[in-house]
Amino acid sequence: MSKKICIVTTSASTLKSFFIPMARFFATNADWEICLMSDDDAEIRQMLPDGVRFIPVPMKRGISLGGFKATAQMRKIFKREKFDLVQYSTPNAALYASIAAKRAKVPVRNYHLMGLRYLGGVGLGRWMLKTLEKISCKNSTHIECVSPSNLEMSIQEKIFDKDKATVVWNGSSCGVDLQRFAIEKREEWREEQRTKYGFQNTDFVFGFVGRITKDKGINELILAFDNVKKEMPCKLVLIGRIDTNHGLSQEVLKKIEGDDVLHIPQTSEIEKYYPMLDALVLPSYREGFGNVVIEAEAMGVPVLVSNIPGPTDAMVDGKTGFVFECKNVQALQQAMQKLMQADIQNLSHQATEFVQTHFDEQTILKHILQRKQQLLGLEKTEQVDN
Repeated sequence: MSKKICIVTTSASTLKSFFIPMARFFATNADWEICLMSDDDAEIRQMLPDGVRFIPVPMKRGISLGGFKATAQMRKIFKREKFDLVQYSTPNAALYASIAAKRAKVPVRNYHLMGLRYLGGVGLGRWMLKTLEKISCKNSTHIECVSPSNLEMSIQEKIFDKDKATVVWNGSSCGVDLQRFAIEKREEWREEQRTKYGFQNTDFVFGFVGRITKDKGINELILAFDNVKKEMPCKLVLIGRIDTNHGLSQEVLKKIEGDDVLHIPQTSEIEKYYPMLDALVLPSYREGFGNVVIEAEAMGVPVLVSNIPGPTDAMVDGKTGFVFECKNVQALQQAMQKLMQADIQNLSHQATEFVQTHFDEQTILKHILQRKQQLLGLEKTEQVDN
């Protein structure tokens, strides 16, 4: 029986990063009509797999009056299209789509919860964001968290009832494409990128991948690195754009643009850059999961992550890297020094093996498909091999 599925995010960049592979897999392996929805984007129209449509709805990040218009437009579309299941991710899209889908009487309203935005707020702003999150969850018939620790924390914070939510397989949005992040290419790409940027093979290189902003722990990372390199020679690479509202100190900004830190604004071939690192550092204050962690591990790069929900589910402390206390410069410094003295080759091997057995994209997509079939009341399929 043919079913109609709609996947909604606020930004098209999120669709491109996480949900195009899912849409392609559904279109190939199920007799379903698949629709993607987000703010408009010219590039995504060129990326659509066969059998997948795109419907643009104007949406912006942050709280705005435009949300009322987006909700009304979605409700009209949902009523017209008569979707059997609407899945939504990211805070604004989840709020608008959950309200619109409920009013349009969509039977399965599936919240793919990638993290809790309110954790970055304080005072009244935090309370408001938390209230909006509760509304999105209340309007949803089912909730899928991207990591077990986020599921547990959400239940403790009373964001939703535990009988409403689950984690599909081992978590993440769609795992890691092991054809793209191919460990077989590690040595070739490592030599290529180290030569390109002037690193010696003997240099110990720490790296960060993501938005350059306070909430990602960049202040702590720069200060910790500054202390470590005085005692143990090492390098630091930051890959990502500096946010407009970055919240970084002037001291840190000056060091980022200095001689000791290599800043690479952005790349569409991040898989080639991980191998030049000896360790990935993710000192974030909050994350839904931390896909950069499993991407780095897939390429044999050990990781250092702050002790927050999400990233700690993407690694194994002591086997694929180490965990340190969030917002603590000294703790991060000690973790960096510990890693430099550890058996990197062993950590590297275990990191790759962990991702291959826990976060392979093709395996998790099979689990996600099975989950959707169950939500739609279709005949139960055979269990997926883990």
